[in-house]
Amino acid sequence: MASKAKPPFPTKDDILAFVKDNPGKLSKRDIARAFHIRGDKRIILKKLLREMSEEGLLDKGHKGRVHMGGDLPPVCVVEVTGLDKMGDLMARPVNLKNDESPPPITIFAEDKRGNLSVHDQALVRLTRDRDGREIAYVARVIRKLERTSTLVMGVFNEEDDNIAHVNPTDKKNRNQYLIAKCDWNGAKNGELVLVDAKQNKTSKRHMGPKRAIVKECLGTLDEPKSISLIAIHSHGILTEFSEPALGEAEKSIAPTLGSRTDLRAIPMITVDPADARDHDDAIWAEKDTDPKNEGGWHVMIAIADVAHYVAPGSSLEKDAWARGNSTYFPDRVVPMLPEALSNGLCSLKEGEDRYTLAVHIWFDKRGKKIRHKFVRGLMRSAAGLSYEAFQSAHEGQVSDKAAPLLDTVIEPLYGAYECLKKGRDYREPLNLVMPERKIILDDKGNVTGIHPRQALDAHKLVEEFMIQANVAAAEELEQKGWPCIYRIHEQPSEEKLNALREFLASFGYNFAKGMVQQPKLFNNILRKVEDTPHAEVINIIILRTQSQAIYSTDNLGHFGLSLARYAHFTSPIRRYADLMVHRALIGALKLGNDGLAKLDREKLVETADHISKTERISMIAERESTDRYVAAYMGQHVGEEFDARIAGVSRAGLFVAFDETGGDGFIPVSSMVGDYFRHDKDLHMLEGEYTGITYQLGDAVTVRLKEANRITGGLLCELIDEKLTSKSGRKKPKGRGRRQGRSSRRQKR
Repeated sequence: MASKAKPPFPTKDDILAFVKDNPGKLSKRDIARAFHIRGDKRIILKKLLREMSEEGLLDKGHKGRVHMGGDLPPVCVVEVTGLDKMGDLMARPVNLKNDESPPPITIFAEDKRGNLSVHDQALVRLTRDRDGREIAYVARVIRKLERTSTLVMGVFNEEDDNIAHVNPTDKKNRNQYLIAKCDWNGAKNGELVLVDAKQNKTSKRHMGPKRAIVKECLGTLDEPKSISLIAIHSHGILTEFSEPALGEAEKSIAPTLGSRTDLRAIPMITVDPADARDHDDAIWAEKDTDPKNEGGWHVMIAIADVAHYVAPGSSLEKDAWARGNSTYFPDRVVPMLPEALSNGLCSLKEGEDRYTLAVHIWFDKRGKKIRHKFVRGLMRSAAGLSYEAFQSAHEGQVSDKAAPLLDTVIEPLYGAYECLKKGRDYREPLNLVMPERKIILDDKGNVTGIHPRQALDAHKLVEEFMIQANVAAAEELEQKGWPCIYRIHEQPSEEKLNALREFLASFGYNFAKGMVQQPKLFNNILRKVEDTPHAEVINIIILRTQSQAIYSTDNLGHFGLSLARYAHFTSPIRRYADLMVHRALIGALKLGNDGLAKLDREKLVETADHISKTERISMIAERESTDRYVAAYMGQHVGEEFDARIAGVSRAGLFVAFDETGGDGFIPVSSMVGDYFRHDKDLHMLEGEYTGITYQLGDAVTVRLKEANRITGGLLCELIDEKLTSKSGRKKPKGRGRRQGRSSRRQKR
């Protein structure tokens, strides 16, 4: 019997044909099995595949799988770079060589598996987009990866014709990155750039400057208004809307009454900051005419009906979801919705008809809510007043705009607020007093001043009305059995409470252990220290003890507000959470066919996580931008002395807040000559080993400003203390003194 003929060894063309016809089955083992290659011939196959790779005929992808040369592997890691014109995510492969142009990769907005934002990385499965003329890919997310991006933002500084360096904008990053001439990629001196800082492979202990490659140029920093751009680019905050979203916003139709409730006869007013451009909410109040509720009040809170314009699955919806919220900087707002809506048809402008979702709420004379009722209507704001004008009118200084409304609108609102305060005082929410400051800019974006924000009763009035509307929204959805994105705030952890007890004990205050935690327990401490030098520091520590408020589909209550249920309902122009609550109410109360869609319900948990994340990103970006503006202003005062207060204590030194500007500075412990200081973490204190001099959180100090870095927002300071400088001849203690120091701290406690 004749032996079976062995198949011939495959040629390069044979292998290319197999790879092309079998995408996905692309490992070396798959090729060997397909061509019946065994034994020593596997070595020949390995060599052949290596040659084909070197010739560009084949490439290796994820887990060593082989694919056609010039193509991307079917499974690879990509990094999200932004949004395209359709509102979908754009991405690029992370392992692309620097001299290669990345082919377009699209992740459809409907693919929420990875909950991705700009600069996030994900493992994806790629398919060729056969509709386009150029090579393009559609990616389906397999899973999101932990953020491992080596991208760093910084300022490009050219040293000579061949070498440049980049100083990071992040003040926590103390590295300096060297850029070779071939890696400048068009960057110019003083430009803001994004660089890829890859680890030095020659030695992990390499102590010199790290090498990096310029990936993107983001513009010059010559203009003061570019300061906020650092935060925008650093945190991937989306600034451009997709063309379909802009088109939908522009095509939105002006309001008509239709089947809505006509609320235009009710003289509701908006009360906002003087420079506000979007107006989410309007308010109105009257004494309750029901004889059974003597001394009670009827209030009305009308909110912009954003759900009418932002339909489920629309391009506006995609863009709003990606942003999660608006982000506010001293010189600009990055809105969640296009201007045609945020400053146009959704904004409750004075004298113009606007769609609204409004709630009537009735209170008894003790400020306790009796009932509420939601309506979908058409309103017309009687006036748009600033907080200052609203407050001044109540106090007797009435502007021409406020005069016709004083007796019929403004005074009834303050009367209702006096009633609502009784209910607020009864539930006693956490009453922290934290100073806020406003940055004043001129027309060119230069900082002309930093002033404390004045806390007015007008602010508290509007806040209380909004809280009551939010409570009514959460209660309504819970009663109807509809899903809801709650705003939750859990009570502090036991670990944080124990640290707080020890800290308060150092000041002689007792915080009881084992009691049911309620905000009023913290308020009792705050009342005791109200007029003492410790008031500000104890407010800070109690604030740091609190958990962070987040969004959740599980109702865990709001500890800080002392409320059993709470949901954001009053700001749908700037918060996606409020839009979801509006849709849920529309569906639950049968107020239209544009309520909570099936897709909304399916991804509600994911949405709550996503918008909690975008909110945190915005908060960090806003804070960093404020720091940079403060540093730009303080740069004029380097070398001057300032009164400050210790706002943080670490082993590395003291963090201080300037009394006048609120700017945050740092005093390195290495600059505190005169003693050797040890850090007491529990008491937030540095204690001198020899002198016994202590610097504790909240202490007033005098500092000299040594450096103000407008790029990082850092303020470097020097402590001025005659008691310490007079001891500057002391030497650092050794072993025995170290133990004695610990013993003395225990005795002090």
